Amino acid sequence: MDKVILYVDDAAYAREFLARAPAEPGVAAPGQWVLVACAPRMTHRISKWVSHSARENWRAKWLSKVQEQLLPLLSVGGAQVTTVLAKGPLPELTQRLKLEHGAARVVDARRPKIGVDLEPVAPDVAPAGQSGWALPGAMLGMGALLVLANELSE
Repeated sequence: MDKVILYVDDAAYAREFLARAPAEPGVAAPGQWVLVACAPRMTHRISKWVSHSARENWRAKWLSKVQEQLLPLLSVGGAQVTTVLAKGPLPELTQRLKLEHGAARVVDARRPKIGVDLEPVAPDVAPAGQSGWALPGAMLGMGALLVLANELSE
């Protein structure tokens, strides 16, 4: 039975990613999915006003929403789905999951973010959609401003 460990941080993006998945071998119809949900991080300013139990409740609600959207898609064809809420460094979690579930393919379906390098889930797995370099928005805006100033001065 083919197993896939799927990292997700946005259900809508993961659905789009899985719609393109038949092009990738082994992702189209595995026998077992291990869905690893990576909840968005809370900022330092929010976290100092919210208790630990409130944060955990919020993460549990976020996980249930992700499951509602992805479980029907993943369980097509009788595939088994195991859900894990990610806590701590992702490479260590990947290593632990590979030990628990045996040989499994790791797929990173987290939404790429502009100007932010995503933490790799394993040393041999590149984050989805990562271009290899990131251009901060301020640099991009400054470049556009310089081009516009040049056009106006002529």
